[in-house]
Amino acid sequence: MPEPSGSLDHIFTPIEIGGLTLPHRIVMGSMHLGLEGAEDAGPRLAAFYRDRALGGAGLIVTGGWAVSADGAADASYGVLDADAAKRALAEVAGATAGTEGRIALQLFHAGRYALADSPGEVVAPSAIASRVSRVEPRALGEDEVWDVVAEFAAGARLARELGFAAVEVMGSEGYLVDQFLSPVTNRRNDSWGGDAEGRMRFGIEVATAVREAVGEVFPVLFRMTGAELMPESRPWEEVEAFAQALVGAGVDALNVGVGWHEAPVPTVQGAVPSGAFVPWAEGLKAAIGGGKTAGTEITGTAATSAAMAAVPVIAGNRVNRLRDAEAILAAGGVDLVSMSRPFLADPRIVEKGRGGGAVNVCISCDQACIDRSLVGGHVSCLVNPRSGYEVDFPVPPPVRSQFPTTVVGNCERTWDRGGYAVIGGGPAGLEAARVLATLGGEVHLYEAREELGGQFRWARLVPGKEDYGATISYFESELRRLGVHVHLGRELGEDDADVIADCVGVVLASGVHPRAVDIPGADLPHVVDYATAFEAGLGEARSVAIVGGGGIGVDLAHLLTHGPSAADFYERHQLSPPVELYSRIEGVSLHSKGLSNGARVTVMRRSGRIGSGIGITTRWVWLEALRRAGVEMRTGLSYRQITPDGIEIGLEDGTVEAIAADAVVIAAGQERRDELRPLLERLEIPHRVVGGAKNPAELNAVRAFGEGLRAAYALAGAQA
Repeated sequence: MPEPSGSLDHIFTPIEIGGLTLPHRIVMGSMHLGLEGAEDAGPRLAAFYRDRALGGAGLIVTGGWAVSADGAADASYGVLDADAAKRALAEVAGATAGTEGRIALQLFHAGRYALADSPGEVVAPSAIASRVSRVEPRALGEDEVWDVVAEFAAGARLARELGFAAVEVMGSEGYLVDQFLSPVTNRRNDSWGGDAEGRMRFGIEVATAVREAVGEVFPVLFRMTGAELMPESRPWEEVEAFAQALVGAGVDALNVGVGWHEAPVPTVQGAVPSGAFVPWAEGLKAAIGGGKTAGTEITGTAATSAAMAAVPVIAGNRVNRLRDAEAILAAGGVDLVSMSRPFLADPRIVEKGRGGGAVNVCISCDQACIDRSLVGGHVSCLVNPRSGYEVDFPVPPPVRSQFPTTVVGNCERTWDRGGYAVIGGGPAGLEAARVLATLGGEVHLYEAREELGGQFRWARLVPGKEDYGATISYFESELRRLGVHVHLGRELGEDDADVIADCVGVVLASGVHPRAVDIPGADLPHVVDYATAFEAGLGEARSVAIVGGGGIGVDLAHLLTHGPSAADFYERHQLSPPVELYSRIEGVSLHSKGLSNGARVTVMRRSGRIGSGIGITTRWVWLEALRRAGVEMRTGLSYRQITPDGIEIGLEDGTVEAIAADAVVIAAGQERRDELRPLLERLEIPHRVVGGAKNPAELNAVRAFGEGLRAAYALAGAQA
């Protein structure tokens, strides 16, 4: 999406939702944090939301709270009729006190998405299991459906009593409201199904009951699905009709989501172009009589009703920068933009939009957030591991003045006793240096290469991972702001004892190097390790064999085969946006500027699955893209030898196969670089070893950033 010209004026224009005045047009969307069912949910959630309110969030929507035990997706959900939940929510409702922020409680029912270990019974419109839980639900009886409607109303009433500013009904992503709406999951023949009108009835009755429960002047938002992205799902006309009916039932705002959790189309991963699903929200804004129709003719009552046109519509899904939100709002098709994970990555994203400052951009990796939320885990953020752990890692005011910014190319010691040294400028080292400086320490960071970032320098080249480069830029800016002394091109060794002897603490984050393999022919000139492949390229190689099918091998295969452009996204997934506004997203391309030369690629792994270790919500996206690009993926084999013409592999049936390759890349694991550990132990300097230097097995950036955070707090003695 192109940069908006000028300021963020459209974002910072106040708006009203049901009489509630908001200071700007960014909504912090709902995120289940995996804390809602915990004993200490109240203080933890209140600290999380308050951080975001202090950082400029306007309207905050909580994670979903189940309206009954049957509505909880798993044991990590809070259930509204429990006394513990009421006590926790009272703290949450007060989290925004003294700020411009306002907080809305989301009312939730998982339906057939509830897992087998959820606290209640798994129920749904029809007895059809989902690919999410694989549990066959019990079909609700006709009178029981009314009980669920009443539970939503009771939840809304409780929200108002506890002091929340609004409620939002969770009616998207394939949860219970969607299950009633869709012919995919509603096979009923009673008054709650049978035809489009019957399938819409549950959602409309919920909206009506919630409105009656809270009165006319309390804001009610409804999160609805603009496109299920499921085979044989609802036609667009039914989606429009449901939106119009919700407005007629008294809903004050429509928050438009897309895609069910089991849909075969990615919606939030890095491979999805920024703003790709905004047209569905724009289409619904047009359907209720507002917004720009962009050539789509909307007729009938919806086009003329001033009351409907006044109902704000919120767009979202894969919008991770304020500049993109500004462009969406400037186009005039929607009223607000929902950003969820960006508030995990940077609680102050809105404040920084007002006053400047580097933003820690959400890289849409899903690894610490959505992947965890789907299995009842504690949600956090890869690039901001403090998210969700605010109580454990308090940020006190700096105890000393910040130091002048310096970036130096040698190892000269420039501090008196009392400083910290961080050795290694990859994810773990960057986070450790940032946190130590935030806690008031003087920090010197030593990086052997001429650029910070570690393996993020390579990841940013991969189609769909370009935002990893934004992480490097953020840390470069933050380290400058905090006065960290950055020494590039400086690798410390045993002879540098004098450099670190006076430190009060050292973080060893020196990372990993590629593991060598014991395969005959591995020393041939056309054989390189993955680091060399990323950094120097593969020349004119037209066929490439990759030894190793983990995350690095998959990334390299993507880089070599290119990703599709943003404009191809709709065609590839057979999507027809209801409002044709391609021009806004044509500036976003998933094409890499790196190594791709259209090479024929084979990815191999001795055993196990290709891409194992990649997150559950992204692995299928990357593998689908590789298959589409013609990448051959092989497993269940042994490596016999590398030849000048390629590589010979042995198969499980005893046969031998030759795979032709102009280049062979070794991506078969990593080994730690911890050569300085003995020196630190000998000098008896307090230290922590983190990231790949600690353990290269199953190394991932979530672990690296998290260990950097914990090491800094441990050395500074600041952890609660």
